[in-house]
Amino acid sequence: MPNQAPRRFSFQNAKPPLTADRDETTEVRVSPYSFDRIKDYLLDAPAWLLSTVFHLILLLVLAFITISPETIDGIMLTITPASAQTKPEFVEFALQPAPLLVESLDQTDSNASIETPVDMAPVLEEFAIAQPQAFGSELPPENPFSQLPKTSGASLGTLPKLGTMPNASAAALMFSGRTGKKKQELLAKYGGTQVTEDAVALGLAWLQRQQRTNGNWSLRGPYRDGSLMENDTAATAMAMIAFMGAGNTHRSGKYEREMLRAAQWLVKQQNRVGFMAERANPHEKMYAQGLATIALCELYGMTHDYWLQPYAQLACDFAVDSQSPQGGWRYQPKFDSDTSVTGWFLMGLKSGEAAGLDVDRYVFMNIETYLDSVGGSGYDQGYAYQVGERATRSMTAEGLLIRQYLGWQRNRPEMSHGLGGFVARDPIDRRDMDVYYWYYATQALHHYGGPLWEEWNDKMRVELPAIQEKGGPEKGSWSPVSDAWGAFGGRLYTTCFSLYSLEVYYRHMPLYASHHLKAAEEDDK
Repeated sequence: MPNQAPRRFSFQNAKPPLTADRDETTEVRVSPYSFDRIKDYLLDAPAWLLSTVFHLILLLVLAFITISPETIDGIMLTITPASAQTKPEFVEFALQPAPLLVESLDQTDSNASIETPVDMAPVLEEFAIAQPQAFGSELPPENPFSQLPKTSGASLGTLPKLGTMPNASAAALMFSGRTGKKKQELLAKYGGTQVTEDAVALGLAWLQRQQRTNGNWSLRGPYRDGSLMENDTAATAMAMIAFMGAGNTHRSGKYEREMLRAAQWLVKQQNRVGFMAERANPHEKMYAQGLATIALCELYGMTHDYWLQPYAQLACDFAVDSQSPQGGWRYQPKFDSDTSVTGWFLMGLKSGEAAGLDVDRYVFMNIETYLDSVGGSGYDQGYAYQVGERATRSMTAEGLLIRQYLGWQRNRPEMSHGLGGFVARDPIDRRDMDVYYWYYATQALHHYGGPLWEEWNDKMRVELPAIQEKGGPEKGSWSPVSDAWGAFGGRLYTTCFSLYSLEVYYRHMPLYASHHLKAAEEDDK
């Protein structure tokens, strides 16, 4: 019977079978003669047989003995330069095992969930939505960043292919100006003021008050003027990026505790293929994923904390594997592209590359191909949201920043023409608030430097602090009411993007730093 427990055999209760001439009371006796015969066998056995039996018994005994390995407290490395002419000089230093920072993280579970190569099938099922249609002028956008304000302008010629990073060391030093003496030097050099720093401090304090008990943030509240939609992965990533831009990590800074809780929450959202936005709406998933990739890669790049590495690497792997045949990213992995989502993934991958993670270089060549397809008619030397659409100021600013990170040299006429258009025709103006455009234009102009940056910064460092909330429960934030996409992004969105612009002086090291240094030396003569 299936429900009947199996019978257990017991050596203690086992009895020999009964025979006709033997009953249960039969006793078994061993005669002394038996021991004499065994003794004779041993004495008559050849020596080699006895030796074999003895050694077999010895091996069996040793097999059950385990020796505990010694614990290695440190590793001593000896480094010497390879030189044939000079006698090598040795430098010794010790590497101690790093202590576990976050005991609350389940290392076994987190590592077990990481698999390579990336299998996109489960993620593609999550994105089982109808093919997005091109937006018409009469249709509202489906998310805060999908369609951006359009302006008119001239056409764009043929764009170049992949080049080298303008400054080869720039990527490795990407996050090196966010703290300490270097931060103060960059503030003074590129036009930051006490007013801009005070605004950053107020903004970060507001973000701190909005963090939820589980460590994440919400786009909808509890503050006033929240978003029309919820996307806690995007909200958390945006807040983390703002804190990190001012030098805070889960290891150091005024907001160390907040960053630790946020990092713990974010890595728990990651599935086995690296995706972190499963709870978001279909048209918002990839925006959130791009932002989360930036957050993880920056945090790992700033700390090189070993437990973060697999999460950041898996996020980069997902980004590479989900790139569309057009060369960019959009709402669904491997499907189509738009310039807005592509910009987030580009910055995530560049942050990962700067952090020392493994990023396939061909992914950047594919992005170049995509940018070639959207650069065309419209805004001067501009870029469109998608192929066949007119260029806009926001997408042009984003496109030029992407080109800078992909290797455009500073002396390209297309760059000075495009950036010059922002300063001449679309400077920062509180009556035409668009923090998304301001964010990308501010970054691109900061990298470019020179008179164009100085003219742009003269307005930015005054206008942005001036429209910051100075009192009440929302003190330190920026109202989304007048922003081009504030109704969709909400108060946290406008606050984070405003902070990114005000942190620009030190948030990323300038890509054309060598040109800036040369120009400064000439001015001193």
